[in-house]
Amino acid sequence: MLRNYLLTAWKVFMRRKLFTAINLLCIVLTLVVLMVVTALLQNTFYPTGVEGRSERFLQMVMVDSTNTDKTMHRRGTLGYKLVEQYLKPLKNAELVSVTSFPESVSVYQEGRVSDQMMRLTDAEYWKILDFSVISGRVINDDDVAHGRMVAVLNESTARKLFPGLPYLGQKFSANGQTFTVIGVVRDEMHLNAYADIWTPVSAQPSSDYKNKFFGQFGAILMARSADDLPALKKEIIAVAKTVQYEDPTKFNIFQFWGDSKLSLFSRMLLSSEAEDGDVGTLLAIIVTLMLLFMALPALNLVNLNVGRIMERSSEIGVRKAFGATSRQLVAQLVLENVLLCLIGGAIGLVCAAGVLWWLEGSGLIPYLTVHLNLAVFGYGLLITLVFGVLSGVIPAWKMSRLAPVHALKGTA
Repeated sequence: MLRNYLLTAWKVFMRRKLFTAINLLCIVLTLVVLMVVTALLQNTFYPTGVEGRSERFLQMVMVDSTNTDKTMHRRGTLGYKLVEQYLKPLKNAELVSVTSFPESVSVYQEGRVSDQMMRLTDAEYWKILDFSVISGRVINDDDVAHGRMVAVLNESTARKLFPGLPYLGQKFSANGQTFTVIGVVRDEMHLNAYADIWTPVSAQPSSDYKNKFFGQFGAILMARSADDLPALKKEIIAVAKTVQYEDPTKFNIFQFWGDSKLSLFSRMLLSSEAEDGDVGTLLAIIVTLMLLFMALPALNLVNLNVGRIMERSSEIGVRKAFGATSRQLVAQLVLENVLLCLIGGAIGLVCAAGVLWWLEGSGLIPYLTVHLNLAVFGYGLLITLVFGVLSGVIPAWKMSRLAPVHALKGTA
């Protein structure tokens, strides 16, 4: 019986190629966009590899400061002094790193100039993030303590700056300073790890940065375990109340929060001051947008299936005249929908993998490495199947209940 159903479905698909092609296009486009977007979001907020321990650390970027007697308000990125004086002594943090945001610098080499992204780091940065070292070593405590003019490059930058040469020991000039390459690491796209060049935070022309509450830095705080994160969050919020600005007539109230990657994005996007960064609101927005996106092709799929089934009223009438039951007719029509959804799902999976492969090689997102989330593919396919079944069952059952003479005439 199943074999006959499958053969009939295949003949229907081939006989009505336009309907088949439009249905497949709706399914494939929906699944491809859903899987690609989800893969990129997962790569950003729940990464593996270099940021594989992100379930143990919190991030800090912004600090809010106000004055009780004035209307002054300032929101800015962290200064080095704030991290060193108030965050590094936290009891619930195993490691606290201060790192600058990547900035474009001009690298000079014997008459050649190239633009690269440079990040300033301390030694803790390299202990929290799990870089793959290709050659040499990374920046350590001694480099930071002595302000050594050393640099770590990623693999692509090393090849670009020193083609055909050994990387270690090579020198280059940036920001008016000369650095020596001590190590090369694998290319990484993750937000906290992204840069072309890393140098010690202390290897700067001036040490004024050490005395500033606001500056160009962010902080990464790693707890001993994921279970310690709630206590670390509360400790961060509590220590913000103890901050004393050098000029209390300007600012005497400070607020800052320890965030996961997702809550940090939510806080910055929604300008939230909630403890969790209003993550629930952000997730609700994302889920709603995805459902709305899926609803459009789903409605189109419903209309196409209704039209396709109504068009086959004569065929249904003949089969009923020869003894086919309503259950058999519904099963046949629903099986056709399910089969079409499965074929579209398989094509969508291959296309999504192809799109991600193209994104990795295109350079649109530097150093991108991303993988398909098969769980999301499964949920997306399941939703598509549900829409496919529902869009087929109702008109199929309606047509199967018609008297043969009415079905042959194509009337309800």
